[in-house]
Amino acid sequence: MPGTEQQKIIELARGIPFGWLTTVTDDGRLVSRPMSPREVTDDGEIWYFAERDSRDASEISANANVGVTLNSGSTFVSFAGVAELVDDAARKDELWDAAVEAWLPDGPQSPNAILIKVTAESGEYWDSPGGRLATLISFVKAKATGERYEGGENETVTL
Repeated sequence: MPGTEQQKIIELARGIPFGWLTTVTDDGRLVSRPMSPREVTDDGEIWYFAERDSRDASEISANANVGVTLNSGSTFVSFAGVAELVDDAARKDELWDAAVEAWLPDGPQSPNAILIKVTAESGEYWDSPGGRLATLISFVKAKATGERYEGGENETVTL
């Protein structure tokens, strides 16, 4: 069973519908693209749909090290992990929804549909309870008092 910090980062990640998946090109450059996680499991697995013939799938096949960044309002989550391509018909059916259909109109069993499973090894989160207004008030207070901005909770987590 994951500890409290692991549970917190997973719950924060589950509440964020869009983010960035970063892969490594064959010449060592980092490339990020917007992606929408289909699921974040209790064990720190982040699941995505992709096209089998896409650059992200090709880059993952060559170098499985990836980064995942998620942001919503005043919550930021970052994971470092290892990705793999998964071709599991039952899992594709389970994770399929209308949003995926916009990208893969031939359905979950399309020959070009593949899953990316990222197994997070570590992560970090920044969370400002109270949302954007609380964050703005904290910025104004720091500026007015000359004190350092305290940005809410920040933890590094091993998964």
